[in-house]
Amino acid sequence: MTPDRPISELFAQRRPLRSLEFFPPRDDAGIASLRATAGALRRINPDFVSVTYGAGGGARGRTAQISAMLKTDFGFTVMPHLTCVGHSRAELNTLAGEIHAGGFRNIMALRGDPPRGATGFAPAPDGLRYANELVALLKARHADFCLGVGGYPEKHPEAPNADVDLDNLKRKVDAGASFITTQLFFDNMVYYRFVEKCHARGITLPVIPGIMPVLSLKQIQRITQMSAAHLPPVLLKRLEAGGDNADTVEMVGIDWALTQIRGLLANNAPGYHVYILNRARSALALAAGLAA
Repeated sequence: MTPDRPISELFAQRRPLRSLEFFPPRDDAGIASLRATAGALRRINPDFVSVTYGAGGGARGRTAQISAMLKTDFGFTVMPHLTCVGHSRAELNTLAGEIHAGGFRNIMALRGDPPRGATGFAPAPDGLRYANELVALLKARHADFCLGVGGYPEKHPEAPNADVDLDNLKRKVDAGASFITTQLFFDNMVYYRFVEKCHARGITLPVIPGIMPVLSLKQIQRITQMSAAHLPPVLLKRLEAGGDNADTVEMVGIDWALTQIRGLLANNAPGYHVYILNRARSALALAAGLAA
């Protein structure tokens, strides 16, 4: 299996990178739909795509299946997610070996969310508690892994304050991360302040802004509640004005995301990562808007 190119080499080209995130469907019908989405998105030629691990570590087999499909059938550089949830150190080492043998050289290393219904995160027996431990384990297993880690411009929901959250990020960086991808945000000033704070802590890795085009008001309200991301009043007012017209709401979301991305690139962001929720329409609309 031909190894993927490390994403760190792409950053060395000093140009903005474009990336997309998929999540594993629950059934075969969802996989067929995702295949159609991937085919449509191949025309915009993203630099890489990522595949999530599923809430609470669920859909692990689907992550491997979808990652292999996107790599083999569509030629994407794929960054599968891997989390600590439900895994012992031995299991994580085995998974790392399988990922490496599959030709993947890029992994998004995350602690992961607690399983559904759990009140807090608890490591598996002989498992890992923090993402920095996972980064260290993966680099020890295969030094040529290029590892992305998560950054939280508005603070991780479980962190007591922003300073502690930045300390946690610094530990992930020091353990061997190559770049940072942020949680979604809707105010670019939040991202700019976050990057400034990172630099003040000696964190100089590329910080890729994570952008989610709004597809529905109820959906984004649920997502922001879980992520603790702030929904600007101006955006909320525009979404509410769209009412029950799904197309109007989606157009508002795409327009807001397009404005965000243009501003970020104008201010030297190293690229952008779009949480597309397995929908081709918004990603294609953003690509068309940016090309205009």
